[in-house]
Order: sequence, then structure tokens, then C-alpha cells
Amino acid sequence: MSALPQSRDVPLYVIEPMRETDLDSVMQIEQVSFRAPWSRQVFLEELSRPWAFLDVMRATTSGNVAGFCNYWRVADAIHILKVATHPEARRMGFGSRLLGNILDFARRHRCRLVTLEVRRSNEPAQRVYRRFGFKAVGLRPNYYADDNEDAVVMLLEM
Repeated sequence: MSALPQSRDVPLYVIEPMRETDLDSVMQIEQVSFRAPWSRQVFLEELSRPWAFLDVMRATTSGNVAGFCNYWRVADAIHILKVATHPEARRMGFGSRLLGNILDFARRHRCRLVTLEVRRSNEPAQRVYRRFGFKAVGLRPNYYADDNEDAVVMLLEM
């Protein structure tokens, strides 16, 4: 990833639906972001599910993918599965922009709830979610298969 020139006319990054051609970039981010990364096949399956939505944050000039998210719409609820950014794009607000985009989607589709699970040890992510209004509502013991860490269940009522 390289720095982009500032411009008032063109957004530096756009959020748009993920395409199969984005998979190499998404897989790179996936590998460095999660202890138990998904396989390429899992992402292909997600792309084919009518209830699954995958978005990428893309640099408008280079086309580089800076981050991605994966969420499901089930009836009047959204369940967030993944939000991740490229290591060089972290702490720049991209994860928050992706999360905000999911919440905009939820509002447009009149969803009542947004849920997610987050590692109990991932306090930085929990802080971001709390900033958006999510509340911890439960715990899933031994949720993560790689190390049996608990997941904090978080909920946002829209």
C-alpha cells in the first residue's frame, strides 16, 4: 500500500461490494488479522450466499484493498462476522468506516439489531464497538477453536 495524494474532488477510498477478483488481497489481510483465518473456499461460499454481504475498502487511484468486512442480514437483524484492515492501514479509521457502512446498511434495511462476537482479549476492538453503541450482553465460553478463548457477545439496538 502506498500513500495517496489528498484531493477534495475524489474520495481517497470507497467502500464497495467485494468481487471474486479481490480475493487475493482479502486473503492477505485475513492471514495477518485472524489467528484462525478462513480459507479461500469459505470466502467463495460467502460470496455465493444471498444473505451474506462482503464489502471492501478500496483506494480510488490504485485499487488497493485496505480492508474488508463480512456480515449477514437475517430477517431484521445484522450479524457481523469480520471487520479487518491491512496492517499498513490500521489506526487510520478504516475499520470504523467499514463498521459505519454496515450500520448504514442496517438502517437502510430497517434492521432492529446488530450482533457480533469478539475475542474476550481483544479490548481495542471492544472499545471501537462500544463507541458505536454496542453493549456486551453475554459470553460464549470456549468459542474460538484455535485456543478455546471466550467470545464476548455484543449487541446494538437500532
